Amino acid sequence: MDALTIDPADIKAVVDAALAEDIGQGDLTTRATVPAGAQLKAVVAARQQMIVCGMPVVEEVIGRLVSGADLVIEIADGTLVEDGVVLARIEGAAEGVLTAERTALNVLQFLSGIATMTHSYVKAIEGTGATLLDTRKTVPGLRNLSKYAVRCGGGTNHRMRLDDGILIKDNHVAVAGGIDVAVRQAKSADLGDINVQAECDTLDQVREAFEAGANSLLLDNMEPERLRQAVQFIDGRIPLEASGGVSLETIRSIAETGVDFISVGAITQRAPAIDIGLDIAWT
Repeated sequence: MDALTIDPADIKAVVDAALAEDIGQGDLTTRATVPAGAQLKAVVAARQQMIVCGMPVVEEVIGRLVSGADLVIEIADGTLVEDGVVLARIEGAAEGVLTAERTALNVLQFLSGIATMTHSYVKAIEGTGATLLDTRKTVPGLRNLSKYAVRCGGGTNHRMRLDDGILIKDNHVAVAGGIDVAVRQAKSADLGDINVQAECDTLDQVREAFEAGANSLLLDNMEPERLRQAVQFIDGRIPLEASGGVSLETIRSIAETGVDFISVGAITQRAPAIDIGLDIAWT
C-alpha cells in the first residue's frame, strides 16, 4: 500500500461508528423541514490554508446517505490549498446531503488538521536530513486514519501497533532491572528479525543500550547539546530518534544536531480541526 492509500476497511469502520453516533433513529430536523424529493447542489470548501485529507471518507458517507448522488472530488488528499478553494461538489437529494453533512465534515476537518500540522513540522526541518515520525498517541479507534493523515502531510509512520517492533521504554527498564538487561533480553527473545529500539534518558544509557546490541535508540527529552554528543558517540552505526518536548519552535534545532528521526506526538494528539464548510449552491 503506497503512502497516500487508505484501507477501505478502515474507512468503513469509522463511518459505521460515526453515522450510528450522529444519526440515531433518524435526522428529525431534516425530516420535519425539507420537502420530500427536494434536490440541492452544494460545495465543500476550505476556509483556511490547509492540507486536504479525508476525501475518501466524504465519498463513503455521501455514497451511503445520498442515493444516486453526483459527487465530484475536486482536490485530492495530500494537496495544499488556500482559503476558499472548493474541495468537492455534491448534487443530489437534499435530505441525504443534510444528514451526511456533519459526519463528513467532522472526519474531514479532523484528518486535515493532522495533515496540516504535520506539514508545518515537515517544512520546519526541510533540508536537515531528519525525518518526522508520528507516535501511538492517537484517538482510540482512529489510529489508522490518523496515521494516513500524517502521510498526507509528508510525515512518516512509526509503529502502528505494539506488534510492529520492540520499543523499550523507561517502565520496561525499571521492571527489567536496567537498560542493558532489557536490551539483551529483547535481543535473545524468539521473535525473529525484529527491530529492538531502546529509549535513553542519559548518555550513559546510550552507551549501555548500544553495547547491549540495540538496533536503534530513542533519545528522550535531551537538549540539543546532549543530542549532539549522542550523535557523535554513535557515529552513524545505528539510527537515532529524538523525542519528547518537541515543538514547532524547537524542532529545527533538534534536527540540526544530526539525529535521523524526530517523533512528535502532538501531530496526532493535539492538531486543531481545520475550518471547512459545506455550503448550499442551489436548491
